[in-house]
Amino acid sequence: MQTDSMQKLNRILGIYSRLMSGAVINKQEEADRYKVTLRSIQRDIEDIRNFLMEPDENGGVINTVVYDRAKNGYRLEQIYDIKLTNPEILTICKILLDSRTLTKAEMDRVLKKLIACCVPLESCKLVRNLISNEQFHYIQPKHGKVFMQTLWDIGEAIEEKRLLKFCYQGVRASQLHKRVVEPAAIMNAGMYFYMVGFIKNIDDLEHYDNPDDLNPTIYRIDRIEDLEVTNEHFTRPYKDRFQEGEFRKRIQFMFSGKLRKVKFKYKGYSLEAVEDRLPTAKVVGTVKETVRDKEQEVFIIEAEVYGDGIDQWFRQQGDMVEVLS
Repeated sequence: MQTDSMQKLNRILGIYSRLMSGAVINKQEEADRYKVTLRSIQRDIEDIRNFLMEPDENGGVINTVVYDRAKNGYRLEQIYDIKLTNPEILTICKILLDSRTLTKAEMDRVLKKLIACCVPLESCKLVRNLISNEQFHYIQPKHGKVFMQTLWDIGEAIEEKRLLKFCYQGVRASQLHKRVVEPAAIMNAGMYFYMVGFIKNIDDLEHYDNPDDLNPTIYRIDRIEDLEVTNEHFTRPYKDRFQEGEFRKRIQFMFSGKLRKVKFKYKGYSLEAVEDRLPTAKVVGTVKETVRDKEQEVFIIEAEVYGDGIDQWFRQQGDMVEVLS
């Protein structure tokens, strides 16, 4: 025969389980179910409410028990304190769709999970409707490769400082090249994810056409094949640590190479667009020039960049940019 404390525990757990499943708890029905007084059920509900109000160390959804007059009972209400808000999850979904980094199947799965985990139930349909057309017409990258596990494996190798071995085929390469690399960072740009690393098998560099491979080298992750996370660890002095944020400021179109300083005149309409594209850009002077038959202020800008990607950007600007050095 169960003791009073055991009966109360089973009763509380039963009510709690039904609340968590979305049921509405009517005090009279519960009193009849467990053959106790209404006051006992009220105390049980208060115990559950007090338990749910304790701080959640893991963050996320805070649950509380509220009385719903329309339904004549108590129900669970979820307060989204730390989880993403409706505007935030909609923004992230839109950014994901615009990135076109994942296959169609991966994108659908990730969006479904994001909405299910982060959006209140009453808002799920609205968010799905707002992205449905773009999701339906989503075009996956041409490589069609599933690479999220590779992304994670590389991330663990970076954290544990393990050397990577893999085969790689660049955009212009006709054959695979074997690489042994110290992984330094994972970055995203445009439609692709990239790994930044330092080549270790430098004895083979005499066979390579690109001497800048001695600098941080960038690899498109979807082009990495036969990846092996080795048991060999590497060390890098703290003063030589790779600073992803500083590298990001100076890299254009993910073209690797040596650090360069460039100086140019900008004759366009939006200085803000230049500063967004080149985070290291500094206006060092201005001059008055005739541009498109009108006299206007022209900015003289200096910036630090890695590699030759900046040259591609210069070409895209046409006569709005004049390279000085």
